[in-house]
Amino acid sequence: MQSLAGEAETGEERREASLQITDSLDTYQPWDSLTHQATVLGRTEPRPLEWNSRLDQSFSPLPRVTRESVRQYLQFPPDQSVRILHAKVAQKSYGNEKRFFCPPPCVYISGSGWKLKQDVLNATGAGDSCYRLYGYMGLDSSCVTQADTSKLAFEDQPDARMFACAKSLYISDTDKRKHFRLVLKLFLGNGQEIGSFLSKLIKVISKPSQKRQSMKNADLCISTGSRVALFNRLRSQTVSTRYLAVERGAFVASARQWTAFTVTLVEDQHADSEEFTVCEGLICYGCVVQLVCTDSGVALPPMVIRKVNKQHAILDVDEPVSQLHKCAFQFKDNSQMYLCLSNERIIQYQVSSSLREQSREVLNDGSCWTIIGTEAVEYTFCEGLACVQGAISPIPVITGLEVNGGGHVAMLEVNGENFGPHLKVWFGNVEAETMFRSPKSMLCVVPDVSVFSGEWRWLRHPITVPLSLIRLDGLIYRSTFSFTYTPEHNTPPQARGALQNAPESDTLIDFIHQEFTRTNFHLFMQN
Repeated sequence: MQSLAGEAETGEERREASLQITDSLDTYQPWDSLTHQATVLGRTEPRPLEWNSRLDQSFSPLPRVTRESVRQYLQFPPDQSVRILHAKVAQKSYGNEKRFFCPPPCVYISGSGWKLKQDVLNATGAGDSCYRLYGYMGLDSSCVTQADTSKLAFEDQPDARMFACAKSLYISDTDKRKHFRLVLKLFLGNGQEIGSFLSKLIKVISKPSQKRQSMKNADLCISTGSRVALFNRLRSQTVSTRYLAVERGAFVASARQWTAFTVTLVEDQHADSEEFTVCEGLICYGCVVQLVCTDSGVALPPMVIRKVNKQHAILDVDEPVSQLHKCAFQFKDNSQMYLCLSNERIIQYQVSSSLREQSREVLNDGSCWTIIGTEAVEYTFCEGLACVQGAISPIPVITGLEVNGGGHVAMLEVNGENFGPHLKVWFGNVEAETMFRSPKSMLCVVPDVSVFSGEWRWLRHPITVPLSLIRLDGLIYRSTFSFTYTPEHNTPPQARGALQNAPESDTLIDFIHQEFTRTNFHLFMQN
């Protein structure tokens, strides 16, 4: 018997399994022309979490999607990724004012699949403008007009990514929602829609809270291990906003791009050594923290976070740090030095003590920062096995897994958003029998481990395979989840000998196992 476990990956890592399965099937070549034409009916997107059953009528099984082609995809994935970075909260605008979201929502385009798509369009004789990317970003409201959206101009980055940001988005006081999402729509220069991409939920606030936060408002506090952004406004002027960023491994004050940092609470007693013990809980003023770039891993030295009031660092405050609070960062190894910007450079600023109060230190404009929590959502897909003429959305997203059963018969419940009967769950390059239950739930039979291990049934080492969702027209939606087959115990010697001498029994038992799995699967669905 073996135990089964589904597990999600952490950070930006994805497991890529090289599955040694040799089927005499078609060889996969990215962007081969396909005879099957899949067209999404109309141009109207279904609302999030609501699957339009009419969309499924345009999909039919595509013989091109084989185990061999998916295996080769997993080895050399020509993926296309869309990553959206945005703040956790947004301050509401009142009257005629426009409080633009700060930091502005950013979009990063990456993956070799975009270049392959460009090569395909280029081979058809299309001009440069046809495969150029264009985007629009706005709020997820049916009453949003084109004037309320922000047009994105993508720029090439040194790291082969494309970047754009929406600097003119805001939410007015006529919008009574407490939460909203951003909607990104991407198009090619020839007018072809690529798809729509949603951000995570953003909380609407009227203004930064100056009161001491309680556990009721824990979502407004900054917790250890969360992602934050820092920005500075000289003399409170919007045009002078600078964001703490990392470029080519160096910390800079950028006027156009911002970086998300993981803020970590570390123990004070270890601050004089090179190693630090990470603590749990909320970030409070007076605590020692460390800022680590989420992309490059570059970190600032340990610093004490201080509350700022009227350009003074307050040394005797220990309340939780809240969203959009003004704060300062005092270097732990030199209490007179603070993190500061000077034009585009990040420097150390030496403060002077207040003449009136010893618990205050006088700061300059460049050492006063505003802190805000951030979120990131990434969508990864591949059109290499498909011929997609319509949009790739709605994009299914897996948020959790739950194993039912175990041993030789197990089913996996997949939870998430935007599911439909047009999707199949794949374990590595093995398609699982999949049942659509609702736009938030699917159920599938876990393939037998023998298709991955090369042996009958018994495992000596854990085997981990990536989980993907593949649309019936061949479009691959890659997830950050994987599935692990875990051995429960070693094969008994008697069983090992019996297995070697009874191939006919293997075939019979395997047939019985398949029939039992199929029956159990349908009985489970009926319950």
